Amino acid sequence: MNELWRQDDWRAGGFGLYIHWPFCAAKCPYCDFNSHVTDHIDQTAWRDAYLREIDRIAALTDDRVLNTVFFGGGTPSLMDPDVVATLLERVKSSWRLSNDLEITLEANPTSIEAGRFRAYSEGGVNRISMGMQALNDVDLRKLGRMHTVAEGRKAFDIARSVFDRVSFDLIYARQNQDLAHWTAELNEALSMAIDHLSLYQLTIEEGTVFGARAERGLLRGLPEDDAAADMYLVTQDICEAAGLPAYEVSNYARPGAESRHNQIYWRYGDYAGIGPGAHGRLTLNHTRYATDTLKQPGAWLKSLREKGHGEHTREPLPRDEQVIEFLLFGMRLAEGIDPERFNALAGQPLSTAAVNNLREIGMLSEDTYRIRATREGRAVLNAVIRELMPD
Repeated sequence: MNELWRQDDWRAGGFGLYIHWPFCAAKCPYCDFNSHVTDHIDQTAWRDAYLREIDRIAALTDDRVLNTVFFGGGTPSLMDPDVVATLLERVKSSWRLSNDLEITLEANPTSIEAGRFRAYSEGGVNRISMGMQALNDVDLRKLGRMHTVAEGRKAFDIARSVFDRVSFDLIYARQNQDLAHWTAELNEALSMAIDHLSLYQLTIEEGTVFGARAERGLLRGLPEDDAAADMYLVTQDICEAAGLPAYEVSNYARPGAESRHNQIYWRYGDYAGIGPGAHGRLTLNHTRYATDTLKQPGAWLKSLREKGHGEHTREPLPRDEQVIEFLLFGMRLAEGIDPERFNALAGQPLSTAAVNNLREIGMLSEDTYRIRATREGRAVLNAVIRELMPD
């Protein structure tokens, strides 16, 4: 493949827009996302700031087709619906749009009522991703969630009545959770006429409340690594039997219901990130850049006022870092990666010895066009990727 193809490699993954809303009603003890709690949000000021950033990004990328928009956070369902509608109106007038444009908004059950969901839908949102996290009231309290199971189910029913596409998240390997409890909870989730689930193992992140508790030995009852691995493996079996096979390490969907926005990340496409703490990958003039923004909401707004943009850094990505990212993201997908695309990015093929060894021990499978981790390989994916990394 020629050099120009490598420089515009993003086209194989598509182009999406990520809009980060940095505010939450409360900070969950496990969360290391860029989220902030405040008494007052000037929705008009934030609307105007996002509009300026949409205009700036559109001027850089107006020759592209936009595939997806994702409102993440934080808790984007705290945004006024008319703000969301105004932003989407500007988005739709700024790019050529794919025929199946996906527009996702993350929502918490505590910030939902039927009229608000209808307003989001009328404003252009066509997919909702809900932060359910548990179907157990005791565990919801431990996780710092502000909703009950009953409230979560009600919010989900409202979402299903308004949107064709609804996903929700669950966390497993929680405190004092065993395999039987997780199996029962997962089956309950699958009974809710769901077509997409994001299922994440609880990880203890530095800088979070849970992280501080763990350092002091106060976070008790977490499953051992082997027990957590068993939960992961049974999750694969149960979801596949229910018609929602894993299309990515932590994501399960009926065919056609996959998150197209997240697939842009995993397929190593381009995405513009706007809002406090938002990251991006943008190819401009045949050079791929990593972008980020200031995390503090006030500092981000100040930068926008004083500099005319909210971007903090824009650094060219060296080829070796692109290769690493391509492997890290692409191998998470059940579909795996195209070895020819790897060759074009890396300037060399994958190691035949590494591929053969991983295939022989059951960690990889391959055909003419794809190399993918097996079910067993995805359970130890970091080790598989380390073996594939070029010297």
